[in-house]
Amino acid sequence: MTLKALLFDVDGTLADTEETHRQAFNSAFLEFQLPYAWNAEQYEVLLRISGGKERLSQFFAGLPVNESERARLAANVANLHRVKTDRYAELVAAGGSPLRPGIARLLDEALVAGVRIGIASTTTSANVAALLDAELGKGAHRRFSVIACGDVVPAKKPAPDIYRLALSALGLSPEDAVAFEDSANGLAAAKAAGIFTVVTPTRWTRSQDFGEADLTLPHLGDPAHPLAGEDAARAGGAFLTLESLAAMHGRTRRAA
Repeated sequence: MTLKALLFDVDGTLADTEETHRQAFNSAFLEFQLPYAWNAEQYEVLLRISGGKERLSQFFAGLPVNESERARLAANVANLHRVKTDRYAELVAAGGSPLRPGIARLLDEALVAGVRIGIASTTTSANVAALLDAELGKGAHRRFSVIACGDVVPAKKPAPDIYRLALSALGLSPEDAVAFEDSANGLAAAKAAGIFTVVTPTRWTRSQDFGEADLTLPHLGDPAHPLAGEDAARAGGAFLTLESLAAMHGRTRRAA
């Protein structure tokens, strides 16, 4: 097997966390006594901006307030985001963001086969650890060979920086890995880094353009949520297994 690593985005890809993030942002607004609450439709648009602090900054920049208030809001972005992160961790620990179908299964298959697993995300390391530990068990984040996330690269997705960092940390080339994403920004980042990319959209991203993806599925499939019809045909069965994924990846490499 030439496939050496699976690299996962987190929010929307490992778990449909976006509703949990939305609730955490709104909780932080309340704690700071700010008169804002993002509804689902508004948050879907805001998700086109990569990064929570960036999302807050652009939201505040577009508000119809005077310059003094705009400056005050901008100065509080870091503190507001820190509180939001705490609220998110509390919600995740309470079981608010279960893993998407097939994620735990494919992670286990990869580890058994000696294929390394990693994270390439714009979210914070605290958010990653909170989700993995809540859904895979205490200390589960240590099963990952690399966790590249947050503000550790010059540019966030759709720039390829986070994927290049993850590959560098693993000592691998783009041809050695497969990336998993759920958004157009994530897909653009992975493809710009030269990586075979599987996209599993969520209700937040399903209207986006995934034409450049190597494989698009509603989810990865598991016994409780099997793929069917055309989705199963694309995946090579009711589940996207490591074996079928490696075969697709290998065919793409040979054709390149």
